[in-house]
Amino acid sequence: MSGPRIQLIHAVTAAQAPIHAAFQRLWPAARTVDLADLSLAPDVAAAGRLTDAFTRRMAALIGYGVECGADAILFTCSAFGAAIEKARAGVAIPVLKPDEAMIGEALSLGARIGGLATFRPTIGSLTAELEAAAKKRNLKPALDIRFVPDALDALNAGNGARHDKLVADAAAGIDAADVLVLAQFSMVGAREAVVAKADGRPVLIAPDEAVKKLRALLG
Repeated sequence: MSGPRIQLIHAVTAAQAPIHAAFQRLWPAARTVDLADLSLAPDVAAAGRLTDAFTRRMAALIGYGVECGADAILFTCSAFGAAIEKARAGVAIPVLKPDEAMIGEALSLGARIGGLATFRPTIGSLTAELEAAAKKRNLKPALDIRFVPDALDALNAGNGARHDKLVADAAAGIDAADVLVLAQFSMVGAREAVVAKADGRPVLIAPDEAVKKLRALLG
């Protein structure tokens, strides 16, 4: 018997390999299918905020996944959390925001959360989602979410080593944190470099936590 069909919705191509690898390691029986809208990231960067138009676009992408027979939908770009939250209301199948499983795990691990992102619009989205999730749990964590300049440009240019070093160096500068989160799927390759500078603190990556949550929901 084949596993459930998971519709993956991407805004950047760099997110595809990390989430496929996570499924292969953690839930190989799941059937993943890809849908990409590569105009989303430049459009939200140009807009500077999530408008109602982005909510409508998320709803259209969700609707396409449902029509294609998905058992669940996972978005892989972290800059659209609020728009996804609105767009998934009333949808009959699970629709996961990229970071929500990781955020839940981070909140369970400590009151001080450090985070890193290489795409600037992700900062506001991740911060808002952490605060909203914490409020639901009656928690008030201390947040230190930082942007890592030049790292995404390096990755897009094929220089993964420079990307990983920039992210790890930024992580080393976050002293007051019980747990570190890498906010984007595209940052997975930097995890080991970050772990080496994390002084034993947990380092969470969104793809692994998302796959584990989906498997718990459907597996």
